[in-house]
Amino acid sequence: METMSKLGELSIALLILIGALFCALSAFGLIRLPDVYLRSHAATKSATLGVLCVLAGVFLYFMFFLDQVSVKLLLGIAFVFVTSPIAGHLNGRAAYRQGVPLWDKSVRDDLQSALTEETQTGTQTLRPPPNEPESK
Repeated sequence: METMSKLGELSIALLILIGALFCALSAFGLIRLPDVYLRSHAATKSATLGVLCVLAGVFLYFMFFLDQVSVKLLLGIAFVFVTSPIAGHLNGRAAYRQGVPLWDKSVRDDLQSALTEETQTGTQTLRPPPNEPESK
């Protein structure tokens, strides 16, 4: 029985440590990446995974060692899992629509064609393509 307890403690500690490392990696990405789109990617992907690992570790600790199933932690896990990627996507799309430039070494612009279709229907305004001068 004690072996299972030690194994549970080790797995919970490992899960929380992995989550903390992903959060640190996300913070490093926010500082080092060159443009808003790559920073948004770092914030949403790795930070979400990090927070989910930490919350899962805490949930397992409460469940196995305190004999409590925390609905608040389950709701927190679900809330972070759903809202963080959506918020990152919407922030990136808003930055693109406002004309925030891509990193100069970016090779693809997938949103350009989608927004071109919206512009042709007259529903949205579009920024000029990266290498074409703005018409006056």
